[in-house]
Parts: sequence; structure tokens; C-alpha cells
Amino acid sequence: MKNFLLLLGILFLHFSISAQQTKIHWDEWGVPHISSDNMEELFFAQGWAQMNNHANHILQLYSHSRGKAAEYWGGDKLQNDMIIHSLAFPGLADEWLTQMDPESKLIFNSFVKGMNAYAENNPEAILEENRKILPLSVKDVIMHSMFVVFTRFVAGQELRITQQWPDMGSNAYAIGPSRTESGNAMLVQNPHLPWFGEFLFFESHFLYEDNNIYGANLVGLPGIAIGFNNNLGWTHTDNVIDNSDLFEIPLKDDGYLVDGEKRDFEKRMVNLKVKQEDGSLATHQIPVVKTIYGPVVKKSEDKVLSLRVAGIDRPDMILQWWKMAQSQSFSEFEGALKMQQIPFWNVMYADKAGNIFYLFNGLIPQRTKGDWNYWSSIVDGSDSENLWTKFHAYKELPKVKNPETGWLQNANDPPWTSTLPRAINSEDYPPYFSPDRMSFRPQRSARMLMEDEKISFEELVDYKLSTHLEFADRILDDLFAAIEENPSPLLTEAKNVLEDWDRSADADSQGTLLFYNWARKFNVWNTSNYIKGWDKKDPGDTPDGLADPEKALNLLEEAAKEIKNNYGKLDVEWGEYYKIRKGEEILPGHGMNGSLGIFRVAWSDGPEGTSEYISGGDSWVGIIEFSKVPHAKVLLSYGNATQKNSPHNGDQLQLFSEKRFRDAYFTREAVELHSKKTLFLKDESFVTGNDN
Repeated sequence: MKNFLLLLGILFLHFSISAQQTKIHWDEWGVPHISSDNMEELFFAQGWAQMNNHANHILQLYSHSRGKAAEYWGGDKLQNDMIIHSLAFPGLADEWLTQMDPESKLIFNSFVKGMNAYAENNPEAILEENRKILPLSVKDVIMHSMFVVFTRFVAGQELRITQQWPDMGSNAYAIGPSRTESGNAMLVQNPHLPWFGEFLFFESHFLYEDNNIYGANLVGLPGIAIGFNNNLGWTHTDNVIDNSDLFEIPLKDDGYLVDGEKRDFEKRMVNLKVKQEDGSLATHQIPVVKTIYGPVVKKSEDKVLSLRVAGIDRPDMILQWWKMAQSQSFSEFEGALKMQQIPFWNVMYADKAGNIFYLFNGLIPQRTKGDWNYWSSIVDGSDSENLWTKFHAYKELPKVKNPETGWLQNANDPPWTSTLPRAINSEDYPPYFSPDRMSFRPQRSARMLMEDEKISFEELVDYKLSTHLEFADRILDDLFAAIEENPSPLLTEAKNVLEDWDRSADADSQGTLLFYNWARKFNVWNTSNYIKGWDKKDPGDTPDGLADPEKALNLLEEAAKEIKNNYGKLDVEWGEYYKIRKGEEILPGHGMNGSLGIFRVAWSDGPEGTSEYISGGDSWVGIIEFSKVPHAKVLLSYGNATQKNSPHNGDQLQLFSEKRFRDAYFTREAVELHSKKTLFLKDESFVTGNDN
């Protein structure tokens, strides 16, 4: 009996510990630090945590990616639903559900279960108008991942969506031990996305078994897509890759022509419900039409445009990120990359062992002919030779590990300039892989590293925050020389302001607005504006020289007059013009879009009177040094919550305005020290309590 009671006590203790095992520590920035030894409970907790911070935003997002936005919100959302159904996402999601790896299913199921559990236990957090979207399903998350990845990234240009944000992209650095002051590898994570909608990031931290994983993913998606652990880290940048194409196909009677032969469309009708002003629902019927290339997205009297997208046969993208996050060495990480489930985005990597690595990641179609220009235009669909069905294997993708330079960068430039001198030769790859060019932002990115033989962590932080304009360094000497040859009172005044200017876009920089206004008129990437165009043999110092100095001076006069009329002076502080909205408060801004060669990207939607307000750019930023215990500074510019009553809705904008970062609370000790609230998993709900 005594032994039985002892055994019973041990079992009770075991189950008590197990019940307390999964918990969420919330820090002062609204970051959930999730501790668990159970994978199902880990992702359940992340689903709960995301809803805690973003419940109404997630429900709004899913209502759109479900393809039912018009049913919920009215006819102005019908175009959204038509895209989703034209691309056949509902049926594709059903296919993914049957095809995905069992571990993927576990992640999705647990995540959705956690989100629904939060909604059930916290009904007051859900706005009345959003409750009709509940409950959520695994299919919702799958369709949301499709909506984001395929319509916003892979086929964003073809669908004319990403053109709204021409600088949507990212910066990334990986610096090897030979170039760091400490002898430790370092990594910079820095995506540039809009500060709204489906582009918002969610920051979280997993203390899972013996692993420690920190980073971010887009709101509404499980796991960590950009992150680091005890031994390694990675980030993504948008790559210059063409893995979706619009095919123009001639019509013949009620079919279409390929190789001179008529083919029949695959057709079906979809009924979409549309909410009317009186609350009733009307039915809108749309045809879903498909060719051998893919869905038809546009039709005229004599032709159609059909969209072909890479990656629709890869259902385990989230699982690949999870395997990347759990990797403890380069070989394990590369093994995860070889899954080739992620159809887009460069990969930049660094680790504690001192390795740095760049991969031109993505699914690149195997094509029989054509170069970049051929495939980046509308493609002839009447020729079946243009139909691609297979992709290049991992071993065929451009990549570089531990280059002699000791550093790697990507600022949305093609892979060939990931380090200078070049470590990858474009001529070794098919001509359709990527073009050869280097704009001013990647030129600035590379220059900061090239000019520093030994980079400290503090210097790397400064480089990330740099608002110095590469284009100003390139062109001001030519502009000044032109003014000296053809002076006027206003041009001379402008020259004096620009000579005193720090060539940066900090809040207190005087001269930025004048230069910015002139540069917009000048059209920076019109190659005819320069004496010497961009040269692949001199990628970091071209283009250069004013081809038409008189035109440049006329534009400067025009720009200066406008600023004088608006402000009464030319030496306006940039932060007086470029601003940040923080609720009712207005903060001084800094940075700008990357076209003028700035590393700190912060763009606006355009002027509002005599001001611009930042609406995108630097979003998640992580700067990591892989010392014995990784040292990291981070920032999520707009904060880690969108719930209106959350103190974390916009709470990091002040730090952004002041060009400051936060410490990432990475160790268990740091998490405990900074924990403001702890929740414990109990009966499929999280409750407050203590560890005892």
C-alpha cells in the first residue's frame, strides 16, 4: 500500500508539472514567450497569443482570404472575392489538406484550435460585426497563406498589386567572423512591408524542449518565418525572381488556340453572395475559366490572359519554416531548404560556428528559351513551348557560403551582387534566372560593409539605422558644378543649403526636403539622365554624371520655388515634413523610400498637403550577434498588437521615431525578469497563476 501511494504521488506530481508546462510569459512590449515541451500545446498557445493581440484584425483578414468578403461587408469587396475564386484557392486548399505532411496538419490544427479557444473564452474581445466569421478552420489559415504568398508576392506584379508599394522588399546582412570586431558572425533581419493589412508581423518566442526560437511571422500564420535560435538565424528578402507569368492566348470560337489547334476552356460557375445596403444577400455569379497555363484573369474580344504561378503544388511551406527554426547547424538548415516548399524570397543566414550563407531561394521554372526581359513581359501563350511544368533543383540555384569578402548583403538586388567583388557569375546560369543590375539602395548597403574592415555590433546597429543617401554622394558634385557655371540667386541659395546638408534623412536634417523634391522630378532611374549608365563592371559607382545639366538646374529651380512657397525657406527640417502618426499624436519621421539609396526605408502613400506620413518600410528588425548566448536588438515598428484597447497598439512607434531598438529577451532568465503577466494552459484555456 505504501509503494502504491508513493507511485500515485509520483504520477500526480508528473501530471501537475505537465499541466503547468505550457505557459505564456507576456513582456512589457506585448511579446508572448511561449514555454512548452509539447508541440501541439506550443502552437495552440501561439494561436491563442495571436488572437489576444490581433483578434479582430485576424478575423478581418480571414474574411477576405476566405473569398467571402462581399458576403460579410458588401459589394466593394467583390473584386477581392473574384480574385480568390478565379485562382481556385478554395479547391486548392482542399487539395493541400489531403497532401500536406502530418506534421503540417498538427501545426495548423493546433494553431486554429488555440485561436478558437481564445475567442470562446474572451467573447468581449471580439467586435460584434466580426463574430459571424467564427469559428475558424484549418482551411481558413491555408487560404490565408495562399492569399498572402501568391497574390501579394509570387504573382503580385502580374496581378498589379505590389506596384502600389514600389519599394516593398527588404534588407539583409550576414557578416562572418573575419569582418567582425568580436570574431562572432552577425545577422541583420529587415523586411520592408506596408504597416497595415495582411503585411503586419507578429513577434513571438518559443522555448520549446531544448530549443529557443525567437522571431516573427505575418499575422494570421503559425510559426516563425524570420528568426534565430541558440545556434543560427536567418532572414528573407524579396528576390528578383520570375516564377509567375501572364500568358496571352488568342481565342477561337468558344475556345483558345495553342500551336494552331483549338482547345476547350475548363469552365465552371461560382456563386458569390454580396451583402446589400439593407442587409440582404444577393447572388453574383462569376465564371471560373482555366487554360493549360492556369486560370484566366482577363478577357477581351480576341484574347485572354492566363496566369501561371509556381508553388501551388507545395503545401508544406509552414513546415519548412518550422524545420529551419529547429535546425542547430548549417547542414540541418540546408536540409530544410532542400524541401523547396517556400516558392519565393532570398535566404540570408549566419550561425554560431561562423558560417554565413546566401541563397537565391525560390521555385524557378525550367524554361526552354528566353531571357529575363522575355519572361518578365506578357508571354506568348499560343506557343506551347512556353509552358513550364518543372522547377530547378536546389543544387541549381545561385548561392554562396563563406565568401572571401567575409560579408553578404541583399537589398532586393539580383543574386550576382550579394558580395563585391562578385562570388556568383550570372553567366553560369540561364539568362532568365535574374537580371543584372544594382540600384542605389544595395549600392549603399554594400558600401557600408566594404568601408569597415572590422564591424562591431554597435556599428552594425548604426548601419541599419543609417539614413545617408547614396544618390546624394553620387550626383551633388555634378549638380554643384552645373550651378557654378550657370548661377542664379535661387540656385546659389539652394547650393548653399545642400552644401551644409548632412546628406541624410534624419528628422533634423536640413536640405533633405530640397534634394528629395528635386530627385523626384529628376527621375533617378531614367538612364538617359546620366553621362555614364550603370555598368556591371563598376556596379557600386555607376550611374554617374549629368547628361543634361540645364534640365537638372531647371528642375532644381522648380523644386526650390515650391519649398519656398510652402515653408518660406529652403533649409526645412526633414521631420517637419516627414511624419509618423501615433494615434492622435504626430511624431517626427526619418528615412524615405529606397530609390535614393537609403538603408533605413520608410515610405509614405504620398503627400498630404505639406506633409507625408510613413505607412510602410522597416517593420520587423532583428540584429543578432552569435556569441555564446545570442545578443539581439529588435524592433517591430508599429507594435505587436492591433486590438484597440491594447497598450501595445503603436507602442514602439516612439522608439522608431527616436531611432532606437529594444533588447530581445532571449534567455529563460531574461524572460522571467521581464514577465509582466504569466498564463498557464489548463483545460484548453489559459489562466493566470504562478509556477508553484
